[in-house]
Amino acid sequence: MLKNPFIAFLKLIRVENLLIIAITQICIKYLVFAPVNEFSNFTPALFCISLLSTLLIAAAGYIINDYFDVKTDKINRPQTVVVDVSIKRRWAMILHILFSATGLLLGGYLALKCHALKLLSFQVFSIILLWFYSTNFKKQLLIGNIVVSLLTASIPLMPMVYDYYLAGQLNGLTLLFITPLLKPLVIIVFGYAGFAFLTSFAREAIKDMEDYKGDIQTGCRTMPIVWGMITGKAVTFFIILITIGLLLIAGIKFYYLHQSLAVYYIAALVVLPLIVLLIQIIRANTSKDFKMASLLLKFIMLFGIAFTFIIKHIYE
Repeated sequence: MLKNPFIAFLKLIRVENLLIIAITQICIKYLVFAPVNEFSNFTPALFCISLLSTLLIAAAGYIINDYFDVKTDKINRPQTVVVDVSIKRRWAMILHILFSATGLLLGGYLALKCHALKLLSFQVFSIILLWFYSTNFKKQLLIGNIVVSLLTASIPLMPMVYDYYLAGQLNGLTLLFITPLLKPLVIIVFGYAGFAFLTSFAREAIKDMEDYKGDIQTGCRTMPIVWGMITGKAVTFFIILITIGLLLIAGIKFYYLHQSLAVYYIAALVVLPLIVLLIQIIRANTSKDFKMASLLLKFIMLFGIAFTFIIKHIYE
């Protein structure tokens, strides 16, 4: 399958992950921030530029990760290696540079539209962190996990950040009207960022356990290698437990707001699968077991994103 250049390219840029990123930002912009969109200067055209910038930089990150990870991937998942098999290393590097540069230029345009050049730091730091993650951080204890989790947490924040800076261009009366509407929505977006950070950290830890065999042969110092598989499981278990606890607190908040649909959704489609995931992690022994746990967590993250439909229903 991966001998087909187009399929190989889609695999290289992790098209399914890019789709999740796109869905996340679209849901934040058009579901969570639906009550203030009609007043927002963050127009659909500017949002598309922001989204494209994010997707290009993320794709560049996936490409450079595979570029430097060929040796490990040939041990862990030889059937899915793209670089040096379907796509030459030279072309992988060219694509990385092209995508990063285009994402950076689009970010610069947005920063100028917002009259805040400091906003370009998101694109700059993302490109730098993704490069050093691929070359060094991912092989180090916890650093790679934290970097990926922070970048993942920034994804739901970006539409809100641009909305905030462009709000400064609204007239005073409009700004006065929408300010009370923004507070609960901002809290919700930060809640999503926290959920993204914790679930991403847990997923990276699970992937470290899945890739244990190849990582130990290529000199990596990931959590299961340095601290042992049992400790790796314990840390992952603890992170998921924290996530469940915070979700239960959110559920209680919605209960007192008499939002029973939100409570049932959180309990049935997010908390319950996380409990199943805890059991799966305890029982996991093989690379295949951890791969299934990672896949389950990805679906849980999708259910978390889908909760934005409930948010829209609550605040419309």
